Amino acid sequence: MSLHAQLSPEAQARLAAQKRTSTITSLIIALLLMVLVGVVLMIIAMNLNTKVIPQLVSYNGTPESEDNLKQKKVQTQIERKPAAPSSSMSKVIAANTTSPTAIPVPEIDVPEPSTDFGDGNDFGDGWGDGDGSGAGGGFGNIPTAMKKRCSKADRLQRLTAGGGTEKCEDAVVESLRWLKETQNKDGSWTSQPVAMTGLALLAYLGHCETAGSEEFGETVLSAITYLVDKAMKNNGKLAADFKANHWCYEHAIAVYALAEAYTLCVKSFGENINQLEDAVMASGQFMINSQNSNGGWAYAYVEEGGHVDTSIVGWQLQALKACKFTGLDFKNLRRCAKNGLDYMETMQAPSGAFGYSSPTQRGDGTTLAAVGALCFQIWESSANRHARKAVKFMDKNIKLDWATADSDLYGHYYAAQCMINNGGKEWERYNALFRDQVLDNQNKNGSYKPVSAGHGLKGNGGFTEHYRTCLATLMLETYYRFLPGTGQKN
Repeated sequence: MSLHAQLSPEAQARLAAQKRTSTITSLIIALLLMVLVGVVLMIIAMNLNTKVIPQLVSYNGTPESEDNLKQKKVQTQIERKPAAPSSSMSKVIAANTTSPTAIPVPEIDVPEPSTDFGDGNDFGDGWGDGDGSGAGGGFGNIPTAMKKRCSKADRLQRLTAGGGTEKCEDAVVESLRWLKETQNKDGSWTSQPVAMTGLALLAYLGHCETAGSEEFGETVLSAITYLVDKAMKNNGKLAADFKANHWCYEHAIAVYALAEAYTLCVKSFGENINQLEDAVMASGQFMINSQNSNGGWAYAYVEEGGHVDTSIVGWQLQALKACKFTGLDFKNLRRCAKNGLDYMETMQAPSGAFGYSSPTQRGDGTTLAAVGALCFQIWESSANRHARKAVKFMDKNIKLDWATADSDLYGHYYAAQCMINNGGKEWERYNALFRDQVLDNQNKNGSYKPVSAGHGLKGNGGFTEHYRTCLATLMLETYYRFLPGTGQKN
């Protein structure tokens, strides 16, 4: 016989009431917790630094097909980086994607390693691969050489090691401040807005100024927004006037700037800049698809015939390298770059100089020698025989005198980069030639004094104040703004 305890009806009622009370209490507590979490999330959302950039509407270019264009609004949500590199003491080009097409390794002349400053391979070593060390300042996702521009300590160390001085850093920051003051309300600069905005943006990125920088963040973001909006309204094409044959210059410079902005702002710092990736992909792929049948690029991006020269090709190859290091999936990029280098090879004279539209030397030959040398350096290495031959020619012939016709800053923009990439005595001699002249010709407001050379982006006219300031700034950033592809890693 078993005994079973049985609750009285009164006890059962009390137990049921107790259960109901416990259930209600639990629900109330859960609801209160949900409300509390919601309030906390609202407070966090209210404190986020959210910026909305209105759509830009002032355009000089005519879209190719109005029916296919969509109105775009660019938004960003950015947390400011602490103390941007420009603070206190007056305070890198292009992309990475795999391809089944490899560029053959050319025959090279490699001298014995130099004991002088630079061995021809030290600058840019590791660029694009990243060492995963996260060295300094939380820059673990930035390619090794780009870290050297984003850490102030590394930047100054590179300046000193490369033969620069703290005055170079001061001059760069003063230039960036002048550019900030002269920016148009729509984010562009000057009456050649696409090309000149691209050059200014490159100058800011060369100093690791991004959309999240304290002093220059708004300037950088506005410039990116202007170029992105321009690209999205014109199916990837970038120019102020598509009827002008020379717009291939504008497009390439702007692509170069946008691709580097993507690599530094988005890929490295995680800044959310809406439509930037789309603009880089569209504009970069357009450039690849518009290569001339001879391997170069022609005025108006004519694919058969047309005017092709080394100056045009130089900007396209720089922009292509910037696209490569974004890591985005461009079609036929490797093959396109190889064809471009093949064209450049046909333009080199026995002396080492590069011709304009044939191997025949133009002027003293040093400007286009610098263009050609840099192209082979960033896509092959500084030990490439075509690059070294051009560097030797430049070492013997290049001149810079701000007050005379020997003041072609366009050529020296290239020369500063390819000479430091080369290193050795050639760099030491060139550094002594250009550094102090650039420093001594800066105005008190940060801009640069007029030069006597007559070269311009269009091949005629002189250097405007904005143009020469951007070029001079990029030259001074050469000490730490290394182009991708130098050294043996590619």
